[in-house]
Amino acid sequence: MAKPVISLFSFLSIISLLTLAPAASALPLSTSSRWIVDESGQRVKLACVNWASHLDAVVAEGLSKQPVDAIAKRIASLGFNCVRLTWPLLLATNETLAAVTVRQSFQSLGLLDSISGIQSNNPALVDLPLLKAYQAVVSSLGSNNVMVILDNHLSNPGWCCNNNDDSGFFGDKYFNPDLWITGLTRMATLFKGVGNVVGMSLRNELRGPKQNVDDWYKYMQRGAEAVHSANADVLVILSGLSFDTDLSFLAKRPVSLTFAGKTVFEVHWYGFSDGQAWKNGNPNQVCGQVYNNVKRKSGFLLDYGFPLFVSEFGVDHRGTNVNDNRYLNCFMAAAAEFDVDFALWTLVGSYYLRQGVVGMEEYYGILNWDWSDIRNSSLTQRLSVLQSPLQGPGLAQSRMHKIIFHPATGLCVLKVGFIGPLKLGPCSQTGAWTYSTRKVLTLKGTYFCIQADGLNKRAAVGILCTTRNSQWDIVSDSKLHLQSKTMDGTDVCLDVDSSNTVVTNSCNCLSRDSSCDPGSQWFKLVDSTINSSPKSPMLKLNSVVQMIEATS
Repeated sequence: MAKPVISLFSFLSIISLLTLAPAASALPLSTSSRWIVDESGQRVKLACVNWASHLDAVVAEGLSKQPVDAIAKRIASLGFNCVRLTWPLLLATNETLAAVTVRQSFQSLGLLDSISGIQSNNPALVDLPLLKAYQAVVSSLGSNNVMVILDNHLSNPGWCCNNNDDSGFFGDKYFNPDLWITGLTRMATLFKGVGNVVGMSLRNELRGPKQNVDDWYKYMQRGAEAVHSANADVLVILSGLSFDTDLSFLAKRPVSLTFAGKTVFEVHWYGFSDGQAWKNGNPNQVCGQVYNNVKRKSGFLLDYGFPLFVSEFGVDHRGTNVNDNRYLNCFMAAAAEFDVDFALWTLVGSYYLRQGVVGMEEYYGILNWDWSDIRNSSLTQRLSVLQSPLQGPGLAQSRMHKIIFHPATGLCVLKVGFIGPLKLGPCSQTGAWTYSTRKVLTLKGTYFCIQADGLNKRAAVGILCTTRNSQWDIVSDSKLHLQSKTMDGTDVCLDVDSSNTVVTNSCNCLSRDSSCDPGSQWFKLVDSTINSSPKSPMLKLNSVVQMIEATS
């Protein structure tokens, strides 16, 4: 089957709805139940990208390739309103390291080409101390209306992480809890009053043989209190256990803090978090299992009234990683359903030095090796749909309705023309749908419903919505197939053809087959209160009657 096409107009239309950084008067941010809100109480969706500054050089990556202001502008132009900016603990606790200049740091690593690059692209930074250079990056992001979350990624500069690196949990060789508290306090104090610094992530990916729940509460609560005491403006972001995939213990024992309205929890979700399950298993079954695990381990916090920040997710942007590709379809559906705040890994196109390799290319990076362009523009367009909020305080433009989201393209089902065909297009122009108890998908404000006209045909739009071909069951382990029966009793599922027209085909991959890919048939019914802006007028029932009368 031909793959659905994503056109440039989808990206341009989506961009118009992106949530940009709130004006300075709206900051700082706080929480209201599961939402992050500004001072007026309106939701602010964190649509972030990770920018690494924790590796050996302790300098934000890419500054030898492009001017810092150009990078910040690129981030904003891509629709991201925030950056999760990483830092190693020693930057805040070792005064000798903090005073080392950018030039000296690269000299100590033998990275002379990087020095030349920074001299050319960022001459004002090359002789700044490392901590001052970090501040300069934050400042540049602020000048471009990009918010910042300071993420303590690890203790010593370098690549993160593995289970046996002695830096994963409190009391490890390189993870002194008291020194960690000192570092958090210093960074919180240093950035107090810096308006675009809206949050602090206490520690990245707790892990290793020493991890345990009791010490998590003991030290994470201490860290949270220390940050809030030093800087009451910032959101305090707490990570979980097992590489930040497990917060399940909070279901029975909530955190106990002296402050309220600032606590956010974070989780990481990658395809490789589940090994090669996506490649080797049936995608419907794997998606269902992984979705349920994520909901059990972290997603439940939304129901408990806490914001959940997916602070790392990502895929190989070359598009050749089957495991990642299948995972992303499932992730996109869940991220849209929960309308979560997020930070994509990563902005970085290449590293100064990573794990002993100079200039290592990062295929999970949005940017290419020399940071001059987008690595995979179609993938970046697809991901951009997650940047727009679908609901939340202050965003109730209309009553709750459904949008029909297609994760494999990042597009939604539109209503094109007067009587069809059904097409995919920008979610900013989606129809507002209802899904009744009789399992009928009706265009809100009309009598039109989606119908199965036959096998291998276009999905129909009708007004006689009591027939069985108007009923759509949510089926498969993934709960992402919409299945109906044609009038002759044939089972069909919604699908998408090469022109992004919605069609009805035989349902794919419902069995245990691991060789097939059901992505084109995955649709998610997502709650929204945001008005869409359809290009074509919607035909109401009275217009149909008028047309019939005119021809009779």
